[in-house]
Amino acid sequence: MRFLIAILAAALACTNAQAQSPKIKASVDSCLAATKAKPNTDACIGVTSNPCIGPDEGARRDSEVTACLDDEQKQWDKVLNASYQALLKGLEPEQQTRLREMQRVWLQSRAATCGFYYDYFQGTMANPMIANGMNRETARRAIFLKGFADDLADRK
Repeated sequence: MRFLIAILAAALACTNAQAQSPKIKASVDSCLAATKAKPNTDACIGVTSNPCIGPDEGARRDSEVTACLDDEQKQWDKVLNASYQALLKGLEPEQQTRLREMQRVWLQSRAATCGFYYDYFQGTMANPMIANGMNRETARRAIFLKGFADDLADRK
């Protein structure tokens, strides 16, 4: 049980970079722009899902928590795909092949990792855990690729 509480606490922890004004809805893009000086940090993970879920995850239905996490994952998917496309356009053909291979392996790894939550927890609790894992892993991969895409753009 302590393990589960630790996972949930880590997944829902907000950083100062994630704080938002009540007048401005936070987004992954706005958070990344605000933290451009440190693009390879996890500071923006949870920027939209944490406020959506709120301070008491137990007060939300699992489907609501999952929807909050899925919404943020879609934003990270856009960052990931834009970075991936920028890299494809800027790399040599051999590097493009390596990038494609690396992404295929990562997609398999993410699916296996996030699928393990169901194998381990089973039942309704697994769904928000899977959504959290998908969001976190997609965000980390987006940040990883964005670092390369930004570096490539800076070289030009």
